Amino acid sequence: MTATLLLVHGAWHSSWAWQPLIDELTDVDVVTVDLPSSGTDPHALGDLADDAAAVRSALAGIEGPVVVVAHSYGGSPVTEAVTADSGVAHLVYLCAFQLDVGDSLLGSVGGQAPPWWEVHDTHIVAGSPEEVFYNGVPAELTEAAVARLQLQSRSSTTQPLTRAAWTQVPSTYVVCEQDQAIPVFAQEAMSARAGTVRRLDAGHSPFLSQPAELAAMLREVLDLAG
Repeated sequence: MTATLLLVHGAWHSSWAWQPLIDELTDVDVVTVDLPSSGTDPHALGDLADDAAAVRSALAGIEGPVVVVAHSYGGSPVTEAVTADSGVAHLVYLCAFQLDVGDSLLGSVGGQAPPWWEVHDTHIVAGSPEEVFYNGVPAELTEAAVARLQLQSRSSTTQPLTRAAWTQVPSTYVVCEQDQAIPVFAQEAMSARAGTVRRLDAGHSPFLSQPAELAAMLREVLDLAG
């Protein structure tokens, strides 16, 4: 049975970001999930636990083996949500936070918000997204993406993980070598937890800048996963 691909977006985004990649995977069953921590109402944003619940709900609706692709912050709820009995054959951390039990996203970056975070009581606004998220992405697509960015809940970045899925499920880490959001040295440190490490000469959003190359890499994982 061919595995289904579950795509889990990062902070400030939602499932729209995956569309260029999905267009390259017309022969693959693809499911996306929208994380509650990202939205337009700062008082209605979910936290890490809500995001993990959304991932579990998406997995429950899929029959057969699943390969989960987590981008950036999406690595945290995926790491929290996935267990050995959840039907996941493989995890792909795409320049994502592959953290351990007790870690939080903010803690993993030293406890100090990056300078491009605009931090409010309930939420965080992403500053300079053109440079931070979309280097290497065509200008017209960048403009469209920036217009669709949302708020990210502050709590989602401070809550610690209570589980570490990668200790139970095989994983691959994809280091994006031109990433301006998560430094390469930080990606490489987290990738030591993965069974396999792959690399893309891409910025933080290869699903927009290099969808064909990313699709080819994911097909290889799908083939191995079933």
